[in-house]
Amino acid sequence: EVHLVESGGDLVQPGGSLKLSCVASGFNFSAYPMIWVRQAPGRKVEWVAQITKDGAPYYADSVKGRATISRDNTKSTLYLQLNNLKTEDTAMYYCQIGPFSGRLTGSQGTQVTVSA
Repeated sequence: EVHLVESGGDLVQPGGSLKLSCVASGFNFSAYPMIWVRQAPGRKVEWVAQITKDGAPYYADSVKGRATISRDNTKSTLYLQLNNLKTEDTAMYYCQIGPFSGRLTGSQGTQVTVSA
């Protein structure tokens, strides 16, 4: 059974930084592309970033230049470094196995709140 556990979300001021983590289990993590998605209240699920199984990163325009996605296959862990956070980054963040489906897949997520 696929199990993804996100952590690292917090309340931060605009301009701050966070590093989100996602520990995966129940599947061969290294064999799959992984993505981060987010959902703000009242908004649809938004794709944030993807990393291929070989480590190539891709970013949504909304976070490009401020986000870094990475993975440690030895730890079955996915990361998302977010810098220069903006209020519009406030959302629940989820990791998923790629590609993006447009839907949430049942993991708990981690809350990022950007507020002064």
